Amino acid sequence: MSRVTNLSLVLRDVRIPTTDRVDHLTPADLVVAAGRVQRVEPPGTARGAHVIDGGGRVALPGFIDAHSHAGGAVFDPEVQLALLRQGVTGIVVGQDGIGAAPSDEASARWSARYFAAIDGAHPRFAGGSVRELLATYDDATPINVATVVPHGSLRYLVMGAEQRPASPAETARMAAILDQALDDGAAGLSTGLEYVPAAWADEAELVALARVTAARGLPHVSHMRGYESAAGSALAELVRIAEATGVATHVSHLHGPLDLIVPDLAAAHGRGLDVTFDSYPYLRGFSLLSMVGLPTWLPLADADACLTALRDPAVLTRLHAEHLDALADLWPRVTLAGLPTDGTGRRDLTWAAGLRLPELAARLDLSPAEAAVTILVETGLRASCIFEQPPTNSPDSVRTLADHPSHLTGSDAIYVPRTGAHLHPRGWGAFARLLAGRVLDRATDLGDGAGTGGGGWSWSDAAEHLSARAARRFRLTGRGTLTPGSVADVVLVDPDTLADRATFADPCALATGIDDVVVAGVPVLAAGALTGETPGRALRPTAHPQPHPAT
Repeated sequence: MSRVTNLSLVLRDVRIPTTDRVDHLTPADLVVAAGRVQRVEPPGTARGAHVIDGGGRVALPGFIDAHSHAGGAVFDPEVQLALLRQGVTGIVVGQDGIGAAPSDEASARWSARYFAAIDGAHPRFAGGSVRELLATYDDATPINVATVVPHGSLRYLVMGAEQRPASPAETARMAAILDQALDDGAAGLSTGLEYVPAAWADEAELVALARVTAARGLPHVSHMRGYESAAGSALAELVRIAEATGVATHVSHLHGPLDLIVPDLAAAHGRGLDVTFDSYPYLRGFSLLSMVGLPTWLPLADADACLTALRDPAVLTRLHAEHLDALADLWPRVTLAGLPTDGTGRRDLTWAAGLRLPELAARLDLSPAEAAVTILVETGLRASCIFEQPPTNSPDSVRTLADHPSHLTGSDAIYVPRTGAHLHPRGWGAFARLLAGRVLDRATDLGDGAGTGGGGWSWSDAAEHLSARAARRFRLTGRGTLTPGSVADVVLVDPDTLADRATFADPCALATGIDDVVVAGVPVLAAGALTGETPGRALRPTAHPQPHPAT
């Protein structure tokens, strides 16, 4: 549907948070014109060509998902509904160092294959510049989309699947391409240091690229080189890069152990470093089975070479002796998510989605380690999995990190494959779950013990954690607020019916309590249904850096 323009809109009888007290909500009429908030008037007094009756609901700025994998899925109406029913009006893609642009034909094909089980296909882009990628989002979806520059894809563009540090010349070429991508509108650099080929990058390479980003006042966003027991050394690497370059640093999907993370964050802030992070309210993650279960000495960045290696008895002997046999505590925590076939005659294992890995292993009469290798071979490395994080991540760490002054909300949402898979509920419930739990003390039992109840946020805090901090982190000026002059991305929340309904048993259940959403002054969700309007835009950072208040 073509974009509605110059709409005069009044959101009548809403309540707007004005202080840091949970119970302080000011009744008002919100007046919107030309896609922006024009003024706030006393309730029942404003007039407009189009009126939405707020009925006393809470008006918040549209939420911004700081870590999303919906760059291709955002064109799907079911995904749009999943986002809007949580109040999400903007997403940041290109995460974990793998993404669609910048790319040429070969690197775009590689990224799409490697992250097929995470990002899926982009229906309107097959390679090219960041400028060309961003153009696909304008007026094509109700959701706003920003992208960061994915280092792993950038690395593949320059040096293919090489399992070594970059040479000075290769690093210089990556830096030049990164500089152009930032000119084209990217909102920072992302590294995925547990994924290939980025796992082979040394600190000198990362420092050189971070300097390019730092010069623009944009962040280095990182899936660290390790989590859980490795979180301390992995975070220390990012801090060293920040100290060497002055780059603003943002850690992706951070979780326990608290006794390592919180003191290290405080120490970094004490040294004047700008370090933030995003997290989601679950004790289970979602990733490629190859990343979770295989070592980086295998040629993971070259799928055909890796599959050949996994069929080699000598490689398998080494793999079991040096790696797989040490993962006995991991396999019971793994639930199979997506097991796609690629039409090449491999065995169809789609029926096993939702099974624990040991259960499938028993059905195949294999050990769990043997079953993991079989699954990867049969799916052409496209298998994905849900995995329970170790006890270092706990309900207390979920709540403590959510309340941290450097916290942004990122769902790490994955929406593929849309059929025949057992997906993670975070793409349907993360924002609703945090809002209900941290503001309303309304815990949701997802069967993973990650209760978010207990309160702790005011409505103003919710706007900060779910929207404003991401807008500042990625310099999306004019968003994350409802002050006059801001972009009119507005969410109406009914506190009485707000609930996250997505569970691991029913991961795609839509949230309730958010039935009306406006993007750029245009209603995109009305009475809980899509209106068909597509005012979403590609989001580009403003030209001048703004200091982040958390440091």
